[in-house]
Amino acid sequence: MDKLIITGGARLDGEIRISGSKNSALPVLAATLLSDGPVKVCNLPHLQDITTMITLLGQMGIELTIDDKMGVEILAGTIKDLTAPYELVKTMRASILVLGPMLAHFGEAHVSLPGGCAIGSRPVDIHLKGLEAMGATVNVEDGYIHAYSNGGLKGAHIAMDMITVTGTENLMMAASLAKGQTILENSAREPEVVDLADCINAMGGDVQGAGTSTITINGVETLNPCEYTVIPDRIETGTYLVAGAITSGRVKLKDTNPKLLESVLLKLEEAGAHITTGEDWIELDMRGKRPKAVNIKTAPYPAFPTDMQAQFTALNAVAEGTGTITENIFENRFMHVSELSRMGADIHVEGNTAIVIGVDKLKAAPVMATDLRASAGLVLAGLVAEGDTLVDRIYHIDRGYECIEEKLLLLGAKIRRIPS
Repeated sequence: MDKLIITGGARLDGEIRISGSKNSALPVLAATLLSDGPVKVCNLPHLQDITTMITLLGQMGIELTIDDKMGVEILAGTIKDLTAPYELVKTMRASILVLGPMLAHFGEAHVSLPGGCAIGSRPVDIHLKGLEAMGATVNVEDGYIHAYSNGGLKGAHIAMDMITVTGTENLMMAASLAKGQTILENSAREPEVVDLADCINAMGGDVQGAGTSTITINGVETLNPCEYTVIPDRIETGTYLVAGAITSGRVKLKDTNPKLLESVLLKLEEAGAHITTGEDWIELDMRGKRPKAVNIKTAPYPAFPTDMQAQFTALNAVAEGTGTITENIFENRFMHVSELSRMGADIHVEGNTAIVIGVDKLKAAPVMATDLRASAGLVLAGLVAEGDTLVDRIYHIDRGYECIEEKLLLLGAKIRRIPS
């Protein structure tokens, strides 16, 4: 397994380009299954999860053309096998996103129950109940979901028990080809959900209210070919902003969208950062000052994202003062705390809250990544720790960050990858 070695102490200063959003690209790639003609998806990040999704579509017999700029043209009508096998689904939970569109367009779907990061229970039953409400027959046998549309899905009024991003996306895709109107209550409001709705509408669908808790979908008979560009990655954006803040440096990020992470920008300003923004760029400048501790409570969008929690835990670890971090989305999402403690961080966890007392210096230590965002937090800590920090199991990082060491090098970090 590859490792990263980070020599701490360099103050970051520079500018980089932000990649397309993984959490937007995955549902948009799944949505190509809805169209009768070719759909081209642009601004895809060069990431393992994206490669897995493209491999999954290819394994179903779908014709794919990939260009040199990570754009993919997908012709779903060439599908031969309506199965998403365990071998691929186990490495990436988002594979469940092919269930809704495959069922709606082709009348049946066989999808393995998902794997992915080991954080908390992510219920798939909301997806299944919603599809049943639309008239599908769903059986779970031998670790596979077998779903049949029985001559076509029908619009339904669905109130989801809890807010789920992939659940909202799956049901929205299924409803786009269902007969009649579907209303999704308690929908996720994330920008990635809005992006998927925009993509369905670009194909000729009729989705209204995305970005609010009630989404209305009027089913259409067919969806058309289109070309669609996914939004920039707000979590990658936030991570590099924290990298600038934690090192008391300055970073400018291009090809991003400040409107997608207002809650994060507010917290960075509270930590003492000077932030300037344009339509598609953000600049953070600490003017050489040490960050101040901030209190954070994670909650569904537009509140503070759980996917930025580990990065702010690292920031608070070296900040002036004491900050509390309350995790309201996933259980056991403080697995990075024990690793940060090995580097000298002063953190106490009580239930779903971490109390972080800022220390003057972290010290390098060998640490291990446990999930995608936790590992980003460890890399950030390594940027300011005295000595060489070795981060192991970085395949977690590669699932969500395109060329993290190359981008950090461009900003002036001392970091290198050691192939296994």
